[in-house]
Amino acid sequence: MNLREAIVHGKATGDFSACVAQIAYLQFMGISMEVVAGELLGHMAYSERIVGNARADALHGGTLGALMEATAVFTVLAQEAPVIKVPKTIGITVDYLRSAGRRDTWARALFTRQGRRVASVRILCWQQDRDKPVAAANAHFLLSPMS
Repeated sequence: MNLREAIVHGKATGDFSACVAQIAYLQFMGISMEVVAGELLGHMAYSERIVGNARADALHGGTLGALMEATAVFTVLAQEAPVIKVPKTIGITVDYLRSAGRRDTWARALFTRQGRRVASVRILCWQQDRDKPVAAANAHFLLSPMS
């Protein structure tokens, strides 16, 4: 299954695992997309390779940014609009709110504005308590219509 077919399958079923399987850095970092209670969530399994500061027992900020960007991309892909190409990231701004410890990390993305060509997305990232995010981000994506 090529990436385009995997996207079409993911949009139809809500299961984007075939897409994730084709993106090597997501596999390397242990990032997956899961539907939990009807909501698409990004999940990054804890691994020693994503620790950025061993003394502070903190995950690397870049891995949190990657989790949030990937979650936003898959949220854009999961929408009902006929987007079946990976959206191009225009820009992403990450706010690190607190230290992310050595544990699994989750993210969810919400549309703040969506037009025909550009989507704006807000992403929240947490570990144990969804109400205590470790990072937040705003991202803008260029949408590619079906072709």
